[in-house]
Amino acid sequence: MQFKIDKVDNNARKGQITLEHGVVNTPAFMPVGTAGTVKAMSTDTVKKTGSEVILGNTYHLMLRPGMSVIEKAGGLNSFMNWEGPILTDSGGFQIMSLSKLCKISDDGVRFQSHIDGSEFFLDAKLSMEIQNSIGSDIHMIFDQCIQYPSTNDDVKAAMELSLKWAELSKRYFFKKKGRGLFGIVQGGVDPKLREFSAKELVDINFNGYAVGGLAVGEGQELMLATLDCTLPFLPKDKPRYLMGVGTPQDIVESVVRGVDMFDCVMPTRAGRHGQAFTKNGRINIRNAKYAEDNRPLDEESDCEASNTYSRSYLHHLFKSKEILGSMLLSWSNISYYQRLMQDLRLAINEGNLIETVNNMHDNWIKKNNI
Repeated sequence: MQFKIDKVDNNARKGQITLEHGVVNTPAFMPVGTAGTVKAMSTDTVKKTGSEVILGNTYHLMLRPGMSVIEKAGGLNSFMNWEGPILTDSGGFQIMSLSKLCKISDDGVRFQSHIDGSEFFLDAKLSMEIQNSIGSDIHMIFDQCIQYPSTNDDVKAAMELSLKWAELSKRYFFKKKGRGLFGIVQGGVDPKLREFSAKELVDINFNGYAVGGLAVGEGQELMLATLDCTLPFLPKDKPRYLMGVGTPQDIVESVVRGVDMFDCVMPTRAGRHGQAFTKNGRINIRNAKYAEDNRPLDEESDCEASNTYSRSYLHHLFKSKEILGSMLLSWSNISYYQRLMQDLRLAINEGNLIETVNNMHDNWIKKNNI
């Protein structure tokens, strides 16, 4: 895996990550394809949005369809018909948030499937083996995520266990040309724990570094404060990934601080519930005022779902509970996120990021015309 920085604007960076299945331009947003699909979207449509990398998940894929199915298909790329790079999360967050009767030890995690209650055991070695079977370009270390809020002792213990598992993850990582392994900084919202975690991970030496354990209820102000006390301790010559974030505002503020990669279920989840992201803010297409509004969501967009279908028609689809409504708004929202990333990359390249960000904020608060 290679990472090259082309341009810097204050703390923000524009660059490229070269992986086995292609090049990813950063700052980058990764649509979430947890179970081998970006919900309500075909891989062709995902590609049309400008998405260059998607996210898959170890926990979900090991439960269903299972590794034997994916291996027989030749890896996740072949299985889901996606030619580009894939990043796989190690499963730690899903074990915390979804599984039943989770029992954590130094060796790993024993848990019951949220699907049928079947018992599984997952540790750093198996997580690396599964991610290798999936064939993803970027693997994440196995870590322990912790809920917010938690006691300082619990946060510290989870951070220390994650560091132990980080070393094991690197030991069992299957090296391959064009593939990378990312460490995950933990430590809750405690600046000292975040600093310690970051420094220890840097000593282990990974291809990139993620900031985990955020966007779990702490709020934007505390999230950004945690980034401010974490990013300075991460290498400037390696990619930085903020996991599970977030809103367009979260992404913009994080790019300004030097984050290179993002993922979040928000654009597709919002799309399935009738929420559309536009350059002028978020709109709820279910609102009665759109019943006879024949304007497109965004006539300036190059996305067919945004510039062709009227708000009236989209309103009708959701009121009629037609699947096409979810498909079109998911497409439109992912396209919006990718245009946002393109605009941020262009602004960094031209050295006017702060001005661009201020204009974005101005547009988001001008909601009278949407």
